[in-house]
Amino acid sequence: MNLVQLKSKVSYYGLLAAFCAGTVFLPACNDKKPTDTTTEVTTDSVATNTEKEEIPPYDSERFADLRILRYEVKGFDELPLSQKKLLYYLSEAGRSGRDITYDQNYKNNLLVRKTLENIYKTYNGDKSGEDWQNFETYLKRIWFSNGIHHHYSEKKMMPEFSYEYFEGLVNNSDVADFPTKEGEEMTAFLAELKPIMFDANVDGKKVNKTKGQDLVKTSAANFYENLSQKEVENFYKIFADKNDATPISYGLNSQLIRGEAPEGALVGLSKDGIYEYKYGIGTEGKRGKYAAALEKMVYWLEKASTVAESAQQKKVIDLLVKYYKTGDLKTFDEMSIAWVETTDTNVDFINGFIEVYGDPLGYRAHYESVIFMDDKEASKRMAVLSENAQYFEDNSSIMDEHKKKEVKGVTYRIITVVNEAGDAAPSTPIGINLPNANWIRKQHGSKSVSLGNIEDAYNHAAGGKTLAEFYPTEELQNRQKEYGEIGGKMHTALHEVIGHASGQINDGVGTPKETLKNYSSTLEEARADLVALYYLLDPKLVELNLLPSLEAGKAEYDGYIMNGMMLQLRRLDEGADIEEDHMRNRQLVAKWAYEKGHAENVIEKKVIDGKTYFLVNDYDKLRVIFGELLREIQRIKSEGDYEAAEKLVEGYGVKVDGAMLKEVKERYAQFDIAPYSGFLQPVLEPVMEGDEIKDVKIRYATSFAEQMMNFSENYSFLKAE
Repeated sequence: MNLVQLKSKVSYYGLLAAFCAGTVFLPACNDKKPTDTTTEVTTDSVATNTEKEEIPPYDSERFADLRILRYEVKGFDELPLSQKKLLYYLSEAGRSGRDITYDQNYKNNLLVRKTLENIYKTYNGDKSGEDWQNFETYLKRIWFSNGIHHHYSEKKMMPEFSYEYFEGLVNNSDVADFPTKEGEEMTAFLAELKPIMFDANVDGKKVNKTKGQDLVKTSAANFYENLSQKEVENFYKIFADKNDATPISYGLNSQLIRGEAPEGALVGLSKDGIYEYKYGIGTEGKRGKYAAALEKMVYWLEKASTVAESAQQKKVIDLLVKYYKTGDLKTFDEMSIAWVETTDTNVDFINGFIEVYGDPLGYRAHYESVIFMDDKEASKRMAVLSENAQYFEDNSSIMDEHKKKEVKGVTYRIITVVNEAGDAAPSTPIGINLPNANWIRKQHGSKSVSLGNIEDAYNHAAGGKTLAEFYPTEELQNRQKEYGEIGGKMHTALHEVIGHASGQINDGVGTPKETLKNYSSTLEEARADLVALYYLLDPKLVELNLLPSLEAGKAEYDGYIMNGMMLQLRRLDEGADIEEDHMRNRQLVAKWAYEKGHAENVIEKKVIDGKTYFLVNDYDKLRVIFGELLREIQRIKSEGDYEAAEKLVEGYGVKVDGAMLKEVKERYAQFDIAPYSGFLQPVLEPVMEGDEIKDVKIRYATSFAEQMMNFSENYSFLKAE
């Protein structure tokens, strides 16, 4: 939660201009142990690239409410050949799981995507009119969201062309390549697609978190079949042991189904006609869900294993291969621990079923892949943060009994992303903290990264159009110009490194997904944000040279309150509640602070010339308020207090001020800024000499549609069912 999927925050200055908050991702474990090297990097030849690819402009294209950007991979050409190979193999493995994300998001996503792609490729009619442009936009939106539901609002995206026009597109395209069932007539095929695409009431929301509704039955995400929320919760109560000090992450890599398991299926937990259909290749004649894609992933991972930078990194890759073959979650935990303990390599990666934001009950994880290398200079500058993790834990505002007596294995790096796939693309996190298992974090530590070149791309593309609109004085504007970016980056770093790694759960309480249920993710993000906010005004950060001045902390306070109270509402439709966990978190924190400081006017709601602003009048008192809320949320998590969790999230994080939403939308309209941004992925291309890779070159894609069609052509390993 820690990805992200935060769909994190860039510097607030950049966030205002681009409004491209990402997801903050998960945790993984680390113990600073030396590792044995299996590859002597110093003897490896450095591959040269005489024709260096020049990155095009950061800003690529715009459609609907989306903007497509590029990020640069600096330093790739200077890498040793073995590291280039490793990055290439890992990138291919990551992309080979692309179809999994579509299917997890909704059972009919592959059917729709493959149908539209065939039309895009083979339609022989007029491609110049408004209807065709609307068709292209709809397809691009599906590519961006990995399915037919909006990547952020979770609502079904409706085509802006008629069913009759769509019918004509189908009838004038190559029939042979449509994903029809064997013997299925086109009339039946179209009849199946019509409600899926054109009826807003059919599977209208990917993830529903509305209080009082059955969150399983009303969510379109493809994690459950023929089950109610109560049945799912009761199923896992049977197996959960609150006294287990090392609990596995039940349900993380499976679909839960009521019915009879097919012969030959790779089955996990099973009871009373309910069973887990595990994600895995399978062994001994058993075959798991997504086996075809996982086989391709394992093919590339096994190649990556041969060029691993160290014995420890090779262990991580080999354990991941074993996990994908067996679906064994104990192996996943072993891999997570080994990953945390791998701290001395230049190349690193995240690949797996990790973030649980897409499951309304927080059990099942989406597939994601992030491949990266270390930005050594930037990481060196920031190492002081993880080196002082114990200071931050000891001096936190949370109760002493909820503090870790010894913070273990917390590492932090600034990284250069090389490739992303699955749930991490095109919309990406900017910070990742892994693993999510609390017991691994407590016993072994966690590993945090900030996606440096992603943040740089956001900032380059941001502009600064909205600064004067939402900061009413020159003092506030100048503070943002001078300190906004560093304040935002430090918030992200503290959120990931210290926030997600802090605190502990009381013995015998159980995991947050068991105790806090559908509120777990929101409160975890709020907790990590509050840790960051609390320390952004701590003089210790200036003493450690992490901030030039506490003015940077004040700049972040200004931005956070404005965003949480009003600016993020721009993403919502009129009349909507907030459903996305990170948006709920930000409003919860800002509204709670506003209410608690109201008597002393700590935060002032001010209307100037008909425009609303939320201005911080007392930063020190606001810090105290942030500390009080942090203390309470940590108590809720440590004690598993569901009633308090519900009261906090529903009371502050969900309901929207309709008049404020309308005002924000009207004020933003003048800037014509897309609310959401995502990225084209660099393409790694091997230079072959016979059967040997002699070099790997990097190419920057120029067209979103071209890249998506290429991916679908070369990485579609799952059938539309």
